[in-house]
Amino acid sequence: MNVGIIGSGFIGGTLARLLSTAGHTVRVSNSRGPHTIDPDVLSTGAIAVTKEEALVGADVVILSIPFVRIPDLKALLEGLPEDSVIIDTSNYIPARDDRLDAIENGQPDSVWASEQVGRPLAKAWNTIYSASLNEAGRPAGDPERIAVPVAADRDHDRVVTMALVEDSGFDAYYAGSLAESWKQQCGTPCYCTEVTLESLPQALADADLARSRKRQDLFFSVYNERFGNIGTNPSRNYIVQLSKLIYA
Repeated sequence: MNVGIIGSGFIGGTLARLLSTAGHTVRVSNSRGPHTIDPDVLSTGAIAVTKEEALVGADVVILSIPFVRIPDLKALLEGLPEDSVIIDTSNYIPARDDRLDAIENGQPDSVWASEQVGRPLAKAWNTIYSASLNEAGRPAGDPERIAVPVAADRDHDRVVTMALVEDSGFDAYYAGSLAESWKQQCGTPCYCTEVTLESLPQALADADLARSRKRQDLFFSVYNERFGNIGTNPSRNYIVQLSKLIYA
């Protein structure tokens, strides 16, 4: 498939490498221009382009930018064909982002994001820590393979997104509609805990919206005390173990 990625950071850049390795044609962009994209992101065949160029001929567009910047993409995405698959990888995190009343009052962040861009979205790769995405992919059938929940309203979005998750080295699991995607938001039992396909359904079933917000606040209280600012990217082991302790 032709995949356009907007965002070349920890998640977007890693997906550019993984999906290129899997045989997809990948164009990746960021807000600063193609010349600023890390050469490692391009090491398996992805091409650095502008945001506009990333969308040309794309079957799939992956949004991997800060959650609060998603509304900025509305005009850019308007020209895509109706059947284009748009996948959001981001998370609403009040400790980092501006607080949004709609989400604070219970609207799933994926529903909010879809409303902002005026397009159907799928949600995927938001529950996996960037270092896990980079290091922990395994072949299909491996019992230790990490599972990634996928939320989508349209069948086409679901099928395509799940196929790409599998191609990136992880088991895809359909977690439901965007309205149900709060079960895979930050603070829930499947968030950054490296659950397997066997344990993911129960993790989703155990999600509690009110408790997840409290747990998220607790996590970032510990995180900020330890690292001082939310821009730090700690080790995979630290994040996964802390997430299991607080979220699971």
